[in-house]
Amino acid sequence: METALTRLVGVRHPIVQTGMGWVAGPRLVSASANAGALGILASATMTVDRLREAIREVKSRTGAPFGVNLRADASDAGDRVRILIEEGVRVASFALAPSAELIAELKEAGVVVIPSIGARRHAEKVAAWGADAVIVQGGEGGGHTGEVATTVLLPQVVDAVRIPVVAAGGFFDGRGLVAALAYGAAGIAMGTRFLLTSDSTVPDAVKARYLAATVRDITVTTAVDGLPHRMLRTELVDSLERSGRARALLHAVRRATGFRKLSGLTWRQMLHDGLALKHGKELSWSQVLLAANTPMLLKSAMVDGRTDLGVMASGQVAGVIEDLPSCGELVERIVKEADETLKHLESLRSAR
Repeated sequence: METALTRLVGVRHPIVQTGMGWVAGPRLVSASANAGALGILASATMTVDRLREAIREVKSRTGAPFGVNLRADASDAGDRVRILIEEGVRVASFALAPSAELIAELKEAGVVVIPSIGARRHAEKVAAWGADAVIVQGGEGGGHTGEVATTVLLPQVVDAVRIPVVAAGGFFDGRGLVAALAYGAAGIAMGTRFLLTSDSTVPDAVKARYLAATVRDITVTTAVDGLPHRMLRTELVDSLERSGRARALLHAVRRATGFRKLSGLTWRQMLHDGLALKHGKELSWSQVLLAANTPMLLKSAMVDGRTDLGVMASGQVAGVIEDLPSCGELVERIVKEADETLKHLESLRSAR
């Protein structure tokens, strides 16, 4: 299936595996790429040196195009961009809008720039700055999310910009791919669906919690880092929502210290990133400190398998996912379902 997305990045299918922290490592990214999708490596939780190693590991596993997700507001964003350029990475994706200067630097080096956005005005801004495409995530998506559903946000953005739009939030099968194409999107992006594959390195006990979840078990909370965050409702989430601020801050400081050691960031760099997070948002300093807690809470579940100590970011689609296919099986299934759906729609038209 050829679309503006497949032509832009050189993949076989208009499907993107998103850059999930602690989840989208070399194994998952290379498996997605080999399946014909665009795999995105998550780099925010990596040191700069580890990022280069991870990129080279992906390249050793696949010859297909892939991308790297970056934090545009990170203090070392420039160093990470240079690594992408030096290593010949095809796509740079961003969870927050990169500056016009950063976009220009990447494009001059031949890197495709695809920011993720959650509002029409953000899409218009990055398109004006030269972004090659955008990923539009509706409120159904996992992790930090907005309030507007994909079915409302997607057509707004498609009508507003003249670059390829990739739909995210609520997608898991071929019917969803066809629906997104009908809205004018050039493809779909999925996080939770790729997390729940046999190629994902997330511990089996954590995957089991996702598979057991119903749509009612997935919630949006601000208790973790002060921002709306969609995740599985667990005993820990309930506890965080009940905790007083002093207790929450004590735990946040401890985990922020742990993340500093893992990430290689200095306290100065973490303060810089905290200021960037605070900018433009009505966050107190206590909420900024809580935000430093998030990577370690995610690591506890996604790496260490501690569902009692970690949080599990999740799209609403976790409530309807029931299996753990390989990335190859998943992509093949989605493409087949999309083809069958299109044929069914054509048969309805022919019957008129």
